[in-house]
Amino acid sequence: MTLDYATYIAGLPRVLAGAAALCRDAAGRVLLVEPNYREGWALPGGTIESDQGETPRQGARRETVEEIGLVVELGPLLAVDWVTGAERPPIVAYVYDGGVLDEEQLAAIRLQEEELISWRLVALDELDAYLKGTLGSRVRAAYAALETGTGAVELENGSPVG
Repeated sequence: MTLDYATYIAGLPRVLAGAAALCRDAAGRVLLVEPNYREGWALPGGTIESDQGETPRQGARRETVEEIGLVVELGPLLAVDWVTGAERPPIVAYVYDGGVLDEEQLAAIRLQEEELISWRLVALDELDAYLKGTLGSRVRAAYAALETGTGAVELENGSPVG
């Protein structure tokens, strides 16, 4: 029996994908947003619309515009994290450099009211109070990659691989 290609593809395992922007202020604090659909805070970002042909970078750019109302020029990829979960397929999470936002940009932030409650700037040493699960270690690893300039870091459940 020979399977057609569509049936073969339909039977393959699924992986979710998300992308976010690591935006900072001049003091190095990280911009976080507070979703209304789950506990904890996050970077501006969300699900990549791969069924629409969207790439991770395009997804991070679109989600940032949707969530905070700013067009942010994304810099290099800082981290890729493979995150497993008991109640969902694995997620591949991409983090891009969202740059340093000036006072004018910060004042222009407009939240996506359907999904977000608030935003704030958080110092690196305070991230654990806001970020749940592996997200805190992912953000710190992405920030370290940005500071050292060593290129993107590969993570599994927030921990560096290798």
